[in-house]
Order: sequence, then C-alpha cells, then structure tokens
Amino acid sequence: MTVTHYQAPLSFVAEPGGVLQGRIRVTGDKSISHRAIMLGAIAQGCTEISGFLEGEDCLATLQAFRAMGVPIEGPVDGRVRVHGVGLRGLQAPAQPLDMGNSGTSMRLLTGLLAGHGLAAVLVGDSSLMRRPMRRVTDPLARMGAQIATADNGNPPLNIHAGHALQGIEYVMPMASAQVKSSILLAGLYAQGTTCVTEPAPTRDHTERMLQGFGYPLRREGPKVCLEGGHALQATAIDVPGDISSAAFFMVGASIAKGSELLLEHVGINPTRTGVIDILRLMGADIELLNVREAGGEPVADIRVRSAPLHGVDIPEALVPLAIDEFPAIFIAAACAHGKTVLTGARELRVKESDRIQVMADGLQTCGVAAQPTEDGMVITGGPLQGGEIHSHGDHRIAMAFAMAALAAQGRLLIHDCANVNTSFPGFAELARHTGVRLLTREGA
Repeated sequence: MTVTHYQAPLSFVAEPGGVLQGRIRVTGDKSISHRAIMLGAIAQGCTEISGFLEGEDCLATLQAFRAMGVPIEGPVDGRVRVHGVGLRGLQAPAQPLDMGNSGTSMRLLTGLLAGHGLAAVLVGDSSLMRRPMRRVTDPLARMGAQIATADNGNPPLNIHAGHALQGIEYVMPMASAQVKSSILLAGLYAQGTTCVTEPAPTRDHTERMLQGFGYPLRREGPKVCLEGGHALQATAIDVPGDISSAAFFMVGASIAKGSELLLEHVGINPTRTGVIDILRLMGADIELLNVREAGGEPVADIRVRSAPLHGVDIPEALVPLAIDEFPAIFIAAACAHGKTVLTGARELRVKESDRIQVMADGLQTCGVAAQPTEDGMVITGGPLQGGEIHSHGDHRIAMAFAMAALAAQGRLLIHDCANVNTSFPGFAELARHTGVRLLTREGA
C-alpha cells in the first residue's frame, strides 16, 4: 500500500557572502512537539501546549490522533489543546495513518499502537517508505506484537489488533531514541516491567515527558524501566526552540565573518547538545546565557560570534548527541582549517537520505575534499565554490547548504527543498532576516 504525496518543486538560491546579526527564536523542538501530542492524547484531562512546531512532520502526528478520536484544538500560533482520552481510549483508525516524511511519528506510533492493541496501517511518503523499521518491529514482536512489514522490513506497517504485550528487558544494538521510545510507549500497556538499555546516551525527551505526565519510571545508568498500566495526567508543556534548527544558525554565525547572533529560548537537553560541544572543540565562540528550565526541559539563550574554526577528530561519544545536526556540522568542517574526521555515525546512512553520501557529494561539488566512509566522513577544509546541490528531498541537507553560502565564493543552487517545511516552516524568511542572501524559486 502506498500513498501518493505531491509537493510543488522548490529550490533555494543562495548568493555568496552575508553577515548574521540580531536575535531570533527558532521553531519549536520537533521531538518534544511529537511527544506532547502523543502523551497528551492518552492522558486524562486537557494538555495545553505552547511553542508547538507547526511543521508537516508534527502535523502528521496531530492528524493521526485526530483520526483515532482525540479532540484537538489548534494549532494557532503554536498553541494546541489536546483533550486526552486516557490510556485505552483511542479508536481504531478507519483509514491508513499517513506519517508523511516523519520517521519519529511512524516508529513511536508503532510502539504505542501495538501496545494499545489497535489495528492500524502506517504509511508515508516515498522517503519514509524506504526507511528501516525492523529495529522497532523486532523488539515489539518479542513483547508479543504482530506487525507485518514489506519483505525488506520497510513500511507499510500493518499492526494487528488484540495481542496483549509482555514487558521485556531489551538491550539495544544501536543508539536510537526512536527505538527506545517506541519500546517504552509499548511498555505503558504491557504486563509487568519493560526495561531498555542503550549502548550510548540518546535524547531522553520521552522519559522526561512521561515523568511530567506523572508516569513513574526509574533510571539505572544506561537502563530505563517502567511498569505498564499507570495513568497519565494532563499537564502544560512549553516547547523550547529546537536545537537541531538552531544548529544551522550556530554554524552560519560561526563561519560568516563579523557575525553575532542571539538564539532565544533554545532547548539544551544534555542528550542533544553534542552540536555545541563539537563546534566548541572546533573553536566556535558559543555562550549559553540565561540558563533555566521550561516544562522539565533545560533551555538557554545561545550567543554565537564568528570565529576561526579548525578541524578535529570528533569523539564517538558525542555522535549520538548530535546525530541530526551533522549536515550542519559538515559545513562547519568544510570551512575549518585542517582535517575533520567523523566515525561511528553509520546511522546517518538511513535518515531521510543517506546523509553521509549526499553531503559528501554536495561538498565535492563545492570543491571541498570530502571523503565518505562506511560510518562517517573525512573532510579537509578549504575554499567553497558555488555550484548546484541536490538535497534529495532531505530538509537538513537543504538548510545546511543554504548556510554554506555565507562562506562560499559563488552562488549555490539547491534543488528539492520543499521538505524543509517538515521541520522548519519559515526557514527561508528567518534566514533572510538574519542576513543570509537566500531566495526561493518554485519549479524544478
């Protein structure tokens, strides 16, 4: 089963040069926005969300829960009211649930719906239908779920109804917050205790938010455990700015001489700040101001000034803490003096695109020595030339090369940029506001 998605072709035209100045607030955190809808839907009472990311990925999650009988008001200016139906109050959807381009929506919903015992079919766009799902369906099958996939383990996912789940002890073979979260959400419904042990720290938004909804869980080092059957109580959630979106502006302000930019109210969850740590290792001038807490999540204002960058060997311990930010980090490496080496990032090959190969191709087009490896890349910084970049529909590739133009010697024409709206609606306008010489062009 497939669902046809059509988006009008959109390209970015990025002229060389520019200086980033001012103060901005980037869009709300995508990971937290997804989870706020999901947990609010199965809580008791009305959950009020502010700062919700009105991008296509999060709207796909919102629409899926509406299709399962959850009354949801909004979004209006980032505000959403979710009238929870309780842990077992969801209704089986009459039609396949279309997750668009959102791997987070599909993987987390698979665990939640398998636990709930609902019959449902999950589909997505052409990119999502190529992404691996056995990493969630295999452990869920160990819990007792029955989920059919395509022969290669990809979507569509057909979740069969009526199968009670048992808690399991699961040691994850790879560091993935989506896999961890999917199993924990299934564990809400399972008999007994569900424990997940991860090989390296990954984002812990699910755990933090479950506790914010009053759900008991315990952490023991790299292991997190919960018992099934407890209730979630509605709460208020103020979604901070997405550090993944802020990362493009952190890199842009670092590489554009004379820049000074203040990014307001950005989430600095310690499982997400690898991009700050890596850029600082490269010599970036990044300062955290007004550090505080909002809705159980640490936030800060981030001031970035331009600085000369140098190549580094990126510590593998930081890789899971920056996995979504590497397209931006690769641009920083291309503008740095010397060699940057990334290893231990095989996960980048199964994102919205093969981000290792696609970024290497784009950097080589710009005249940068970028050598892809099986699990990373070796980049030797040097002058960036202009050229045509193919983003392969990957929103983070498109935004990364838009920022690269700040340090380029010629125009960058970036194709296939419509999916930027999945995570960062208004990116082009905000980039222009700060000083990026970026235009949009409709058509191929």
